[in-house]
Amino acid sequence: MIEISLNKIKKSYGFKDILNNITFEIHTGERVSIVGDNGSGKTTLLNIINGIEKEDSGTVTIRKGLEIGYLNQLPENIYNEKIVKKVLYESLDDVLKLEEKMNRYEKKMKDNPSDISIINKYLNVQDEYIKAGGYEINTLIDKVAHGLNINEFLDKKMNELSGGEQRRVLLASLIIKKPEILILDEPTNHLDINTLEWLESFLNKYKGTILIVSHDRYFLDKVTTKTILLENGKSVIFHGNYSYYLKENELRIEREFKEYKDQQKIIKEMKRKIKQLEEFGKLAYPGGDPFFRRAENIRKRLERLELKKKPITKKDLPINLDFNTRSGKDALVVKNYDLKIQENILIKNINFKINYGEKVCIIGENGSGKSTLIKTIIESNEKENIRLGTNIKIGYVPQQITFDKDVTVLDFAKEYFIGEESHLRSALDKFYFHGENVFKKVNKLSGGEKVRLKLFALIQSNSNFIILDEPTNHIDIYTKETLETALKEYKGTLLFISHDRYFINELADKILYINDKRIKEYIGNYNDFVNHKK
Repeated sequence: MIEISLNKIKKSYGFKDILNNITFEIHTGERVSIVGDNGSGKTTLLNIINGIEKEDSGTVTIRKGLEIGYLNQLPENIYNEKIVKKVLYESLDDVLKLEEKMNRYEKKMKDNPSDISIINKYLNVQDEYIKAGGYEINTLIDKVAHGLNINEFLDKKMNELSGGEQRRVLLASLIIKKPEILILDEPTNHLDINTLEWLESFLNKYKGTILIVSHDRYFLDKVTTKTILLENGKSVIFHGNYSYYLKENELRIEREFKEYKDQQKIIKEMKRKIKQLEEFGKLAYPGGDPFFRRAENIRKRLERLELKKKPITKKDLPINLDFNTRSGKDALVVKNYDLKIQENILIKNINFKINYGEKVCIIGENGSGKSTLIKTIIESNEKENIRLGTNIKIGYVPQQITFDKDVTVLDFAKEYFIGEESHLRSALDKFYFHGENVFKKVNKLSGGEKVRLKLFALIQSNSNFIILDEPTNHIDIYTKETLETALKEYKGTLLFISHDRYFINELADKILYINDKRIKEYIGNYNDFVNHKK
């Protein structure tokens, strides 16, 4: 059954076409992802489906009576003073109304124990309540609250929570409600690995239809079975998960490029033939009309030809992480160290060593001390229990990127770049800071732009030990893949924190797992870590 159908959807902002002729269908039970670069229109498309924005032309058809649950990427703060637990229970409003109805009939039955009509009405309502899962409400809420790690603040007000915590509550509220179709825009933001795995398991058992926008490739591989690519305002459908899409899309681009080149050869030959026939016609004057007619016929065929567009190949960010001087063999040694905030111990008795050239990932639940640990390492200044190797030069990109001065992109970049301004402008252009964008104030940049600017500075730093805290936050999939390639080729030492399991799999040769205030070391990437735990 078709749940949602889009036909020739167009949407523009000013002179820019965001969506142009988008056409696809979503069927009952499908698990669909929408992928594409930042700015390709993914969130706009979800907003159109949900009636938040209006398409300029085309039609959106939604099955009559379809219950849709939508997790917006930037939800409105409409809950304010409401208690978290109440927000979760409100998602079961229909079930709670049935419960209230049952309670009213129970009171009536006490007053009129022999009234068969009241008993029958009560039994009918009870049947509805059972079908709606009424007796499992508390169990369901406890399960979801624990799975999404919000059980610790069930009695808090929504406006007392961080943005990430509020979003987890809204996600919990949505999946507790169990709508027929779940539409989720970046549901994995602010989730640690344990919570991600729980959500994947829950969605894989979900009986409804799912439509997801996410930059988490591992998550998409685990959950989705159909991928819709938004590219240059168009949609391309792939009947598989993210990894399937990657392979098939590469083949599609190769095929389209071959078709384009073949057509260009045909066009070139047709133009050559037209010119040749016209020259023959001139030479045969006054009897050259047959040549001119044949040339005109070929010209008409050429005009009727549906021209194939040359496939656009993306230009990689020029991330070349090089350095002049390597460090000693032991890049970092931490021995018998207790990580504390004041008197509160975050991690006990830390012992690990990172060798030069190793790529090490720190994982653990939110709040387990990951970011505090790497900040302590950076600020160690040769503490007795934390020793950096000889000739270490650290390059660091924090999770929350801030700038000391509210300067322009160009002025910030000048502090790191050695060379003429014209060369600097050219280098920034390759990092997508085009034209007048170099005069934007750094504190006004988007999350993705801040990451790109920090990466630009990192390249200039000549660091032989790179430390990254959640580097894939705020950047699109293509930029992640470019960063992965650069870090794979990097010869220095890498220490990073990430919840992006695809990213970890591509890079890590060692995992440091923080659990129950202890660090345990696992050799290999994320999949190896999972297998070790089993």
